[in-house]
Amino acid sequence: MSSGHILYLIRHGIAEERGKAWPDDRKRPLSPDGIKKLRRSGRGLARFVTRLDIILTSPLVRARQTAEIVASGFETRPVIVNLDALAPGGSAASILSALQTHTRRVSIALVGHQPDMGHLAARLIGARRGIDFKKGAVCRIDVQTLPPVRPGALRWFVTPGILRSINHQ
Repeated sequence: MSSGHILYLIRHGIAEERGKAWPDDRKRPLSPDGIKKLRRSGRGLARFVTRLDIILTSPLVRARQTAEIVASGFETRPVIVNLDALAPGGSAASILSALQTHTRRVSIALVGHQPDMGHLAARLIGARRGIDFKKGAVCRIDVQTLPPVRPGALRWFVTPGILRSINHQ
């Protein structure tokens, strides 16, 4: 893509189970297994994504941890910025509006939650139904402008298992 922006939509990794141990869902972290799997997935992602200029993340602990793990896989670590619009229940319109402040960035990752990431992906590509993101899944959508005025192009969508297998090649 010669001009425009590359958006990487990422669902947070596997988190601790909801329940008495985590009465405040905003503070619920990734599980130890989720961290381990996400580290391998993040290294796999860094093998075929050349760079990330910035990572915008939901402020919830599990999403922020996901952003930090993904960033650690890159030689030049991208800046990580909390974006309240990426918290559960945030609207696609609010996220797209927030992207306006990042028009000088080419490669932007957004870390959030399901079903919101699926709805955002659908809106970005002009689909009518949300896309199902597994925990740790990533998709790449190319758009010409921020915020997009026309549907973008879904270039690829990978599961965390595929990312982990890329890391081992």
